[in-house]
Amino acid sequence: MSNPDNSLSNQKWYHGITRYEWLVLIIASAGWIFDVYEGQIFNLTRNNMLGDILGQDPNSGEVKKYGEWFLGVFLLGGTIGGLLFGSLADRFGRRPIMILTILMYSVFSGLTFFASELWHVTVLRFLVAMGVGGEWAVAAALVSEVFPKRARAHASSIFHASSVCGTWLAALAAIAVGTNWKYAYLVGVLPAVLIVWVRIAVKEPKKWQEAKQDAAEGKAKQGSFIELLSVKPWNGRALGAMLLAAVGLGTFWAVTVAGQDLARETLIAEGVDPDVAGQKAKFAYGIVQTIGGGLGLILFGPISARIGRRRAFILFHVAALIITPIACFVPSNYNMLLAILPVFGFFTLGMHAGYAVYFPELFPNRLRATGTSFGFNGGRLVAVSVLVLSGMMKNSMELPVAMSILSGFFLLGVVIILFMPETRGQDLPE
Repeated sequence: MSNPDNSLSNQKWYHGITRYEWLVLIIASAGWIFDVYEGQIFNLTRNNMLGDILGQDPNSGEVKKYGEWFLGVFLLGGTIGGLLFGSLADRFGRRPIMILTILMYSVFSGLTFFASELWHVTVLRFLVAMGVGGEWAVAAALVSEVFPKRARAHASSIFHASSVCGTWLAALAAIAVGTNWKYAYLVGVLPAVLIVWVRIAVKEPKKWQEAKQDAAEGKAKQGSFIELLSVKPWNGRALGAMLLAAVGLGTFWAVTVAGQDLARETLIAEGVDPDVAGQKAKFAYGIVQTIGGGLGLILFGPISARIGRRRAFILFHVAALIITPIACFVPSNYNMLLAILPVFGFFTLGMHAGYAVYFPELFPNRLRATGTSFGFNGGRLVAVSVLVLSGMMKNSMELPVAMSILSGFFLLGVVIILFMPETRGQDLPE
């Protein structure tokens, strides 16, 4: 059987890519960088924020409880915003919805500076998440539609890998502001300047224009959840994408992010002052572990282009299942943990690039942003249950044990991808 990519095997993926295609990738990546910043800055500052608002020690049980609660609020907001704006992007175009979502998360992030009550944080985190969830779906669809088939996986991986810059930015901001958490949220206003660039530079993709023409002629309806969830094969693909993303997003908050807590507990066990341990743990997670995670995100595209989307997902899930207990139990000191965390990040985070690569390839032009968003952001909602379970387990057992048990969800990801189609070397569905 011939390889569908044989005709392209002698050509580097980036050869012939136009200036405009690179521009779209840069703009989409910039938006995603700040998407991730908005999520990670809360993860890195939540103890100080909630400690101030509740008037309690940042390491108290009450602070930890509300911290998990607000992560759930963020996932719920991302789900609702993603579903809403994904559908609107299919109906009204990629550019206007990208502008709206960037404006939304920028403004409400900045307003977090003034939060002084729990309900303030609840409302603002929900609204920020709505913008974040919507922007990713639009940007992922845009990149997949603009880049040629031979370059789609690589470009989409680079797009999603830019999230590492968002994590680094959040880590540096959190370290810089220390306990003065309010100032870290003002940085979240900066992406508002992207709106001008998007308005001037981005054009609606030809594929979306074709879908709009078909809708005008009554041939198909754009952004229809009824069609997405009731018509084969789109409904099966949407469900599979949602479950696959739920595994990745649930394990991200329950396992991957816990690398920071693992580092902090290791340092405290070595006799390091808790405040110093907290700062070093931010570096271990936000910089060291994320370097490995970034490499995983970048390399998922080339790996999936060579061995296929399904095999790449299986590889990353199985490796994540193996590396998690190793990271939890093998290191006997902080320096050993630092050596393992990049590998831990490579596999547990790297699979996330697959959502940007794979999901847009599953759906036709008229449903691409809707289906992509349903998969990724519907996965957020399902992942809330993993967060609840994670909180219960981490409060009732030692962290390494809880993380290792929770890593069992990676095996579920392997089962899910076995029922999904292979899209390597295929044109986007029309």
